[in-house]
Amino acid sequence: MRILAAMSGGVDSAVAAARAVDAGHDVVGVHLALSRAGGTLRAGSRGCCTIEDAMDARRAADRLGIPFYVWDFSERFRDDVIDDFISEYRAGRTPNPCMRCNEKIKFAALLERALELGFDAVCTGHYAALVDGPHGRELHRASDAAKDQSYVLGVLTAEQLAHTYFPLGDTPSKALVRAEAEARGLTVAHKPDSHDICFIPDGDTRGWLAEKVGAEQGPIVDRAGAVVGSHEGAHAYTVGQRRGLQLGTPAPDGKPRFVLEVRPVSNTVVVGSKEALATAEISGSRYTWAGRAPEPGEFACHVQIRAHADPVPARASWVDGTLSVVPDVPFDGVAPGQTAVLYDGTRVIGQFTIDRTVSAVPVPA
Repeated sequence: MRILAAMSGGVDSAVAAARAVDAGHDVVGVHLALSRAGGTLRAGSRGCCTIEDAMDARRAADRLGIPFYVWDFSERFRDDVIDDFISEYRAGRTPNPCMRCNEKIKFAALLERALELGFDAVCTGHYAALVDGPHGRELHRASDAAKDQSYVLGVLTAEQLAHTYFPLGDTPSKALVRAEAEARGLTVAHKPDSHDICFIPDGDTRGWLAEKVGAEQGPIVDRAGAVVGSHEGAHAYTVGQRRGLQLGTPAPDGKPRFVLEVRPVSNTVVVGSKEALATAEISGSRYTWAGRAPEPGEFACHVQIRAHADPVPARASWVDGTLSVVPDVPFDGVAPGQTAVLYDGTRVIGQFTIDRTVSAVPVPA
């Protein structure tokens, strides 16, 4: 096949490209430039897609003997990832920018251009498995559960999966990938993994949002509506947060309070007990299927609501354009804007953005 290898400058994408070459494919490397302004993307081990990373990717491509290009996707990244991140926080939701980047950039904008140029598939260093099932290509968890990235890939559609290549999916551990990179003479063999939000240079998400969204003082209330404190900007709070609340009124039982809800229209933050974080139901209407869609109605599944959360057995209901999920055991601290990924064993069924949550603990009268 003609393979376009997305090379981030890290060890995983470099080894994935190397394996694609070893498999006999015609491979071209590409690095995505996601910002035109220096200093607006994170550097070193805490970021990705910087000038430093582009240089690491080029060195890896040279070592593999494949052509290499840098493509400017900064406008798409700004529109589809950064602006989406800001608008979601304005609406009181908690978005996942890495998932949006996979959905809108790596497997939409990049894949579209790759297909236009005659490539058969895009290759990345994600840890996930592709299986040709009875109804087409399926997305499954990786062999290495600790590195599995099927959750952040749950946004991929059947059409996108048909043109995707994940050479690392059956690798037992990340240590083996690093050892392979060292054996191949790749200088990124021991480069630290990237983490955190790449487009917030200093890692101060709260300060960055205050600048973009604006900080306006508002009330912090308990579940009964009584004011127990104030805040300098609701955007700085997320469901499940305990620290930094600075409440003026202690809880009657003396126990810590947690953020239960953010209401952007009234600029209000709602707090309550840890027990009140229990969520009995989630639902949303923005969904995709990673392969053949299930029949409308109810079906059993497992649901994962964070990248590193354990999957929870549940009953899902797909009716009238809305997906609802009731877990066997309540979720802990779910926020609108998060992504719920549905699984059948190791196979990803699909995903949806959580728009509504239902507490498992009734509001006090």
